[in-house]
Amino acid sequence: MYLSAEKIAALEGVRRVHNLNASAIRTDKSLGDEVGLKNIGIHLISVAPGDKSTEFHSHKYEEEAIYVLSGYGTEVMGETTQKIGPGDFLGFPGGGPAHETINDGTEPLVCLVIGQRLAQDVVDYPRVGKRRYRNSGQRDMVDYPHIVKR
Repeated sequence: MYLSAEKIAALEGVRRVHNLNASAIRTDKSLGDEVGLKNIGIHLISVAPGDKSTEFHSHKYEEEAIYVLSGYGTEVMGETTQKIGPGDFLGFPGGGPAHETINDGTEPLVCLVIGQRLAQDVVDYPRVGKRRYRNSGQRDMVDYPHIVKR
């Protein structure tokens, strides 16, 4: 399916605030949903100065990627930080370190974010001590102390 630049510009972005971090606020245009993609998410996001794109997290199975279109910020990847700007690309294989995108610049940080949509995934939020299990649409969040290791 074709989605023109004019149609993308006219799409109304959805304001999303992460349920675990009130400072993780972004405006999201789901380009993948617009063209009917089911197994991959493709989002055009904008993060205002001072905000983050999401809570610091890692996926056990899904892969994610970010391509910076405009603006500047910092990507935190585990214990490493990296300044990012237009033309930079970041990839996050499943099972990799936790990460977050921070707009510490003075203009909106606009990125293309791509990620798998697997039926099952596990997402860790290490700073808040939580883990989310997703199984075919069901989502369950547990605190780290309640994780049963076998």
